[in-house]
Amino acid sequence: MFWSAPAPWTTADIPPQHGRTVVVTGATSGLGLETSRALVHAGARVLLAVRDTDRGAAVAAELGGAATAHRLDLADLTSVREFAAGVEGPIDVLINNAGLMAVPQGRTADGFETQLGVNFLGHFALTGLLLDRITDRVVTLSSVAHRMGRIRLDDLNRESGRYERWSAYGQSKLACLMFAYELQHRFVAAGSTLRSMAAHPGYAATNLQSRTESFQDAVMSVLNRVVAQSGEAGALPSLYAATVPDLPGGSHIGPDGIGEARGNPRPVGSTAASHDRRMQQALWERAEELTRVAFPL
Repeated sequence: MFWSAPAPWTTADIPPQHGRTVVVTGATSGLGLETSRALVHAGARVLLAVRDTDRGAAVAAELGGAATAHRLDLADLTSVREFAAGVEGPIDVLINNAGLMAVPQGRTADGFETQLGVNFLGHFALTGLLLDRITDRVVTLSSVAHRMGRIRLDDLNRESGRYERWSAYGQSKLACLMFAYELQHRFVAAGSTLRSMAAHPGYAATNLQSRTESFQDAVMSVLNRVVAQSGEAGALPSLYAATVPDLPGGSHIGPDGIGEARGNPRPVGSTAASHDRRMQQALWERAEELTRVAFPL
């Protein structure tokens, strides 16, 4: 008897999502759009949490009546609070998808370093503000770049020293992964049936690679055509993390190929730093201080 590899997991394997409501941040393009499209096709009601409401309305019209656009600017905690206050009814799944990568130095409306503020702190606050309405799970996107990340707890917002965009990006994505793990620890400690998952897309061709405002945009444009997998393939780990019924809380889903750059979605590992419980807890406490959001656990 010959061994054969398991069949690839695709959008055709998503269980029926009829009657379920999912919030997807950053849903107007790239991974967020492909994630939303697949969920609507599977029967879910999808709340598109978007900064550009005109673009969001166009995407909602494209996806059909099961999708609706709602304004959310993760770079502004006032907007995060307004979005959360406007969401009615239960939410089965929250997918913290939106993100920035290697952008020039900047500050959010609340004074946070832009990548940390959008990728991590905005989603941290959003999750805490929606938690009492979430019924199933939270999925937070990380990146293989978490491997180069280091949490600078005493200077999270890069207020001293030279700004290094890739270092700041790595920190933000390590923070996202540590948040997902710590949230699961807290669900377990509270006796909650909710689950926290992490996912990363590998190297997927999206407009994320076109915002560095440097020569790197041209380099990554070439890599997108030659090396990267499609946005549809890049969305599969998020969809797997969001919909596989018996997936254990605390799972981290990514591609199964070399270097986790591309391939079929499966549970993957992460760095020892991402599992540092003491730092997870300290990062959580600092995020609560910065966002002034406490989780109802």
